[in-house]
Amino acid sequence: MRKVYPVVLTPTKSGYVVSVPDLEIDTQGIDISEAIYMARDAISLCLVCELDDFGREIPEPSELSEIKCQDGDIVTLVDVDIDAYRRILDNRSVRKNLTIPNWMNVQAEKQGINFSAVLQEALSGKLANV
Repeated sequence: MRKVYPVVLTPTKSGYVVSVPDLEIDTQGIDISEAIYMARDAISLCLVCELDDFGREIPEPSELSEIKCQDGDIVTLVDVDIDAYRRILDNRSVRKNLTIPNWMNVQAEKQGINFSAVLQEALSGKLANV
């Protein structure tokens, strides 16, 4: 499920305070890029909690023209993909079957290598580049 919510970025001495009026949540960032990133994270977390933890419907986003702000504020839209965010939060372990050469298995077991940890490290390195 994808949604787009209006946010208000208020400049401060240390960056930006971000308000999400429809959800009554705030966050902050040291620059606009981080502020938008933090807004996306805060909105996604709020919506996932509303749906999964509380079983409540999520509010529909307001129109950008309905958002009230002060002089100097930036009003913009932030998109969120709730299903993708939910997958990121899902840290359940999944059993995978894999095949390696016997000699490698023998040597790794002699050294007490944790196969799961090695695979997770390798996958994290590969996925960081995606």
